[in-house]
Amino acid sequence: MNRSRHVSRAPRSPRPRRGGRWRALSLCLAAAVTGALAQAPATALAEDSAPAPAGCPSGLAGKATCYTGRDTNGAYYTIAIPEHWNKKLVVHAHGGPDLGDGSDPERSTGDLERWQVMVDQGYAWAGSSYRRGGYGTRMAATDTENLRRLFTEEFGRPQRTYLHGQSWGGNVAAKTVEMYGGANSPYDGALLTNGVLGGGSRGYDYRVDLRVVYQYYCDNLPRPGEPQYPLWQGLRPTSTLTAAGLRARLEECTGYASPPAERTALQQRNLDDILAVTGIPERTLESHLRFSVFTFRDIVHKRLGDRNPFTNTGVRYSGSHDDEALNAGVERFTADPAAARDLSYDSDLTGKVKIPVLTLHAIGDPTAFVEHEAAYRDALAGAHRDRNLVQTFTDEHEHSGLSTSEYANSIAALDGWVRTGDKPTPRSIAASCARFDRVYGTGCLYEPEYRPSSYSSRVLPRPGGTSWPAMTAAQEKSWSRVDGVGIAP
Repeated sequence: MNRSRHVSRAPRSPRPRRGGRWRALSLCLAAAVTGALAQAPATALAEDSAPAPAGCPSGLAGKATCYTGRDTNGAYYTIAIPEHWNKKLVVHAHGGPDLGDGSDPERSTGDLERWQVMVDQGYAWAGSSYRRGGYGTRMAATDTENLRRLFTEEFGRPQRTYLHGQSWGGNVAAKTVEMYGGANSPYDGALLTNGVLGGGSRGYDYRVDLRVVYQYYCDNLPRPGEPQYPLWQGLRPTSTLTAAGLRARLEECTGYASPPAERTALQQRNLDDILAVTGIPERTLESHLRFSVFTFRDIVHKRLGDRNPFTNTGVRYSGSHDDEALNAGVERFTADPAAARDLSYDSDLTGKVKIPVLTLHAIGDPTAFVEHEAAYRDALAGAHRDRNLVQTFTDEHEHSGLSTSEYANSIAALDGWVRTGDKPTPRSIAASCARFDRVYGTGCLYEPEYRPSSYSSRVLPRPGGTSWPAMTAAQEKSWSRVDGVGIAP
């Protein structure tokens, strides 16, 4: 059922409206810093955040009117409204996280170009670059909601509003559903594509394992003669190591970027052992290692005050040429309970979902393994909300982009579910894709019968880490009363 109210008719190329009730409000996000971000309303908008006309990506030239701006929290955003607007809005949550200190003005514009299919299909589109780089799922969710409010104030309330998130943006969009998708929700449904849906407390365990297994075999991050630090830090805070320097060390140890014939025997064995033990695909080894170094440093140092949220206690590694030696020599550590709580509160999903959610995931996704979908499925089942979930899977092997035909089909299937109340099935969604493929010709690669195995079948579980949701709604409510809980925006 559509809970939204159609407020006004927009012209074919709507112009931003000025003034309005949201600018008259003076709401504050200070509660977010003290642990109440999930309960606090999104920040109101000031006069200087009005959208300004901007050029559209070349693929939308003549088809849409585009706007850019910056909200009062410092988040840059981009908006596109098609010439023939269907009065529906897609609010996009981007992945990453990017690690720059401030908001990236190019990020939302690039995302519009990447997902312009939504605008092609008649939907208005709005994407935020978030107020800063670095980790912060609730922060990103609040910035996403801020942009929805800004759009509504400037252009009128759409007939329906949908969330879309890909990669870490899937986590952000799913968290937005839980934070703002309750009674009288402004959101009618959500589309999560190749989402990191295991949350922060468990969703990065395979990168924790990569960090310690890599160091066991390579011993060059840090090198013996360099300042030492615990591996849960990712990288010591003052290190000047760059991505290029990391690549050089990875190549030195494994020869991963060289043809196999040019690798030494030791490099090949190191590479074979690392891949076999962690289950990480060779083609994304570098990107996973980068995350376990630079993003872990951001999480630990900048967001958690140098406290450790990660553990590998009780994990037994296997698949190497000498598992006994590996398990005896790999670095072990136990999480600081308060740090683990704060990361969980910020990013874990309770399954408390009251609106339709459709997911689309490549079975061969080498970055956000498809088993993240099992974690999300089990989280909603654990919260008795799985009736609000439909999951679809495709025979694709990429993370950053899926078939354009499938994106168009997915948003149409979600919209049909919301409009009619008839819940689709993976098979019906697969069948409806052909009409979009006649337009885009990028393929419909659905596997309607596919169902991913449990998250623990792919990622080595920590003690007590096989039940879902990782954070219950009751636990979230209890933690929300803790002063300073979570990650500050």
